[in-house]
Amino acid sequence: MASWVMKAMDLACQKAHRTLFEGVSFSVAPGSWLHIEGGNGCGKTSLLRILCGLAPAAHGQVLWPAAHLEAQESPSPRPDRSVLHYIGHALGLKPDLTACENLCLDAQVSGLALSREQALSALAAQGLKSRADLPVRVLSQGQRQGVALARLRTSPAPLWVLDEPLVGLDAQATAAARTLLQSHLSRGGAVVMTSHHDVLLQGPGAFYSLGGRAHLS
Repeated sequence: MASWVMKAMDLACQKAHRTLFEGVSFSVAPGSWLHIEGGNGCGKTSLLRILCGLAPAAHGQVLWPAAHLEAQESPSPRPDRSVLHYIGHALGLKPDLTACENLCLDAQVSGLALSREQALSALAAQGLKSRADLPVRVLSQGQRQGVALARLRTSPAPLWVLDEPLVGLDAQATAAARTLLQSHLSRGGAVVMTSHHDVLLQGPGAFYSLGGRAHLS
């Protein structure tokens, strides 16, 4: 087994002829977390999208263990959804489907079988059991965030890449999210995230400041 689940090698990002960041390098090990910090507009979201293969880097590359790569040839190799689970600002939810239907659809896209009972259990763990059969469009921002986080509970991916996972959550939902992330780490999973909140994760981890250097927790 590789001693890392992902490596960033000398990454740079440019937008509108402006360099947001450059020289970004780090390695993410199983069972560890990386919290990416920086002010608004420094490129945190852009960095996450580059890591997930959703946007090109101006320079550098993202490396994955060979066993995690998709079989087909690709200019930017990346693992499939069984290895990487990304939650961005847009959340990727279908507004006219219920919370429960969204979880089942996400599992289907990932090639997984997910029963209604399993979906309800994941939503209940996020405090959303009473909202399970409501269309996502009628939920609050915090409840939609909770639905997106509930998808992690049904995901087999060892690496979670999360953009502001605690945004909009109330105190109870925040506590549930922190417990979820900590449990993932304790099982050998890894988390790369941005957050304006202190997520309070324990165990091996580091903060990486865009424009600065990584420092251990």
